[in-house]
This record gives sequence, structure tokens and C-alpha cells, in this order.
Amino acid sequence: MSAFSLAILGRPNVGKSTLFNRLAGKKLAIVDDTPGVTRDRREGEGHLSDLHFRLFDTAGLEEGDATSIHGRMRKQTELALDDADVILMMIDARAGVTPLDEHFANWLRRQKKNVILVCNKCEGKAGMDGVYEAFNLGFGEPIPLSAEHGEGLGELYTAIVDSLNEQGIDPYAEPEADEPEEVEGYAEDFELVQGDLDYEFEDEDEDYLAGKPLQMAIVGRPNAGKSTLINYLIEEDRLITGPEAGLTRDSISVDWEWEDQAVRLFDTAGLRKKAKITDKVEKLSSADTLRAIRFAHVVVLLIDAEIGIEKQDLRIAEWVITEGRALVIALNKWDAVDDRLAVQRKVKDTLEKSLPQLKGVSLVHFSALTGQGTQNLMPTVLENFDLWNARISTALLNQWLEAVIEKHQPPLIAGRRLKIRFMAQVKTRPPSFVLFTNIIKDFPTSYLRYMENELRRSFGLPGSPIRLMLRKSENPYEGRRREKKNSKRGKRWKTGK
Repeated sequence: MSAFSLAILGRPNVGKSTLFNRLAGKKLAIVDDTPGVTRDRREGEGHLSDLHFRLFDTAGLEEGDATSIHGRMRKQTELALDDADVILMMIDARAGVTPLDEHFANWLRRQKKNVILVCNKCEGKAGMDGVYEAFNLGFGEPIPLSAEHGEGLGELYTAIVDSLNEQGIDPYAEPEADEPEEVEGYAEDFELVQGDLDYEFEDEDEDYLAGKPLQMAIVGRPNAGKSTLINYLIEEDRLITGPEAGLTRDSISVDWEWEDQAVRLFDTAGLRKKAKITDKVEKLSSADTLRAIRFAHVVVLLIDAEIGIEKQDLRIAEWVITEGRALVIALNKWDAVDDRLAVQRKVKDTLEKSLPQLKGVSLVHFSALTGQGTQNLMPTVLENFDLWNARISTALLNQWLEAVIEKHQPPLIAGRRLKIRFMAQVKTRPPSFVLFTNIIKDFPTSYLRYMENELRRSFGLPGSPIRLMLRKSENPYEGRRREKKNSKRGKRWKTGK
């Protein structure tokens, strides 16, 4: 855990997410000139020189009814305020102090929190009039800075340390590093001794990932119930929910524990058809969702059971498999479905016809709103996570290889016989295998599909992504033949025959 926590507050479009990204050291939050891009509170690990802290980005402070979007956004901001040790209230120095800034400054003073006033957009001494005006807000000397250009962070550092010392908090306590790591799809850099049936690969990431949380992304079309599901699982109104489609814009990570298993949940923006996305913010949100998929170990594709599976759901499933992630299909709003058997059968048939590589993929159904059936989700996720980490011994693989080749011989390629001499697993997450063969360029994809299907059936890997890679099998006698041929040519040149 970090030594302290810091929250960034302010009205919309003053640069809160830009400062969040600057302090986090990476582009985690979506940044755009459009006001109100951030809706949920985002958490991350921040650092400023030798200070390490838990960092909160919040939605803009706006007035609104509790049931409205602005009211729900403000509730999330208030929760971040409760958890923070230091509050950075940010204003736009170029715009000066607005009535909304004054209103929320009065509100913050009543919260009895340590507040540091930050005047953003002061690059090149611009906005200094706004800095002088900010003294009237009553938070002491304002800190002029430029979040975009990194100016003024030295003064911010001093103000944070002073604020923490006043509260008796050690600013320099070292945090535990626990950042999500992007998981590689598969690797092609490996060394393998052909013919060594005792060969077993060493997984360099195994020890590292053993102590890390399972990373699980919830994806789907807009209004499928992704945020509602996460709120139910963690038993907290952590994410904004409502009947409006497209409420979630950033991919928000939430730490959770299920039966002693650490889990990092990723809530994501809904993915619509690319042709329908014209708004710049929605494009950024879609890119952020795809990034969350790359970080995930297991992806739960949430489908609205009332609408059923659509082409966009199939596209999302294909993206997940292409990225090499374990996939679970979840039918939400199951309590509102009348003919459940017909819906379930239609989903399975559509998946098998459109994406045959997903044959046997895990399918669960529940209501995220009431929680009915959600107890089946995590056992299914962990089961698929284990399949994603499956290992098969080299000796067993080559016994299996002989059997499948005998069952169905490879076709001739341009009159040449296709020979597969050796097979071994070179990686997990997802299970990845290398085939040593005498022909690579024209290796028939139909035969690769046959081998992939047999692998799933024989070793119990339904619905799990599988990688099959080809390597040239060198002929040990090829060099000798070339040497012999060259020696004959030399003889003929010397004798003139």
C-alpha cells in the first residue's frame, strides 16, 4: 500500500486527467478538450520525485440531482474525497476563478480536508492574472503549473510534503509495486533441440505472475450491464450505472478479492461498430477498451440476453481470441428472458457457426442487477484461467502427434510429402506449440485447423485460444550431399572429364 492518497478535484475541463497522467507516469486516463470526459473515479499509483502515493482522478464537480448523470458523477467524486489524505483543487488559470470554482471551494472548506489549490495552464507565465485571483478562494498560496508541459511540479512537491507533515503522515514510505502487466500473446523466440522428447520449456513469467492478481476485463456492447456487474461483485457503488448507454468512457480497474483469490477487475466502455463511431471521445474509449483486453488474463464478454448475440459481439469475441486471452461468454439480464432454452441454444449455435474456434467456450447466465446466478461466474473464470495456463509434456505431445497423423495423413504439396517430425509446447497463456516440418510456406491451413481441433478434443481445451507455429525441420544429410556433390564437380574439373 502507498504511504498516502491524493485526489484531484475541480470543475470539468480544467486538466485533471492530464495531471493524473503526468503523476502516474503513463497515459491511463482519456484526455480530450470535451468537458466531462471523465465520469468514474479512476485510481492509480502516482509518483512525484521520491514521493509515491495512491492517486485518484475524479469527474468534474457539477451540481445536479442525485439521480442525474451529474449527480452520480459527483457521488463518485465525494467517495474519492473521503479516501484521500490530500486534495488538489484545480482551476483553469486562463479562465480565472469562475462562480462554479467559488461554489465548490466553499463546499471543500466544509469537508475539513487538507486542500492544495492548483492553477493549471500557466505555461509561459500565461494565466498569472488567474493565479492572483485564486488567492480569494481561501486555500493559501496557489501553485501555478502546467500539467501538459510538466511545469511547476517542484512547487507542488513542496506543498504536498508540507501538507502531509501537518497531518503526521510520512511522505517517503515505500509502496508495494503492484501495477498491471500487459500479457504477451505468444512468443517466437525460443530454443528447442529437435528430437529431445524429454524437453520441457521453462516459463520465465511463472514466478512473477504467481503473486499477482488475476486480471479480468468485462467487455461488451453499450448498456450490457458491465458496470452493474462489477458493482454487484464488489458490493459497492464504485462505478456509475444507469439506463443511459455509454456511461463508462475510461477503462477503470478495481481491486477485489474472491475466496482468497486476488482479482483486478477492468470495467470498459461499450464497443459499437466502427462505422457508427463518429465521436472522438468514443474512439478514444474504444482504444482504451482494447488496451484493457491486452492487459487481461480472462475476458468476460457480456451479452444482453434480451437482445441476444449480434455481429458486434462476435467481433469482440474474435478480438479477444486474436489477442490470445481466455474467454467466458456471459448472458446478462437473464431474469428478463422468457424462453431461456431457446436463447441459450441460439447463442451456442451462432458461436459455433461463426467462430468455430470457440466451440465449447464457457457460457454462463445471470442477472447482474439482482445477483441471481452470479455465483457461477468466478468458478468458470478460474477454470478457464487454468486452461489458459495448461501444460502438456513433450513426450505425450509426440505420442499424440503420431496418432493424429496416422488417423489423417497430411496432404501432398506440389507432389512432395508433408512430414511433421516433432512437436513441443513452448509457452502458456495461451498454450502455444511448435511443429517441426519439412514444408512451411505452403503448409495447408485446413490441416492446421484439424490439428488444433484434435488438440482441444484430446487434451480438454474447449474454447481456449491455441497457437500453432511452424519451424523448418533441417535435413541432417543435406550438408553431406552438397559436400559430396561439390567434391565430384572438383574431380571432373581436375581430370577434365
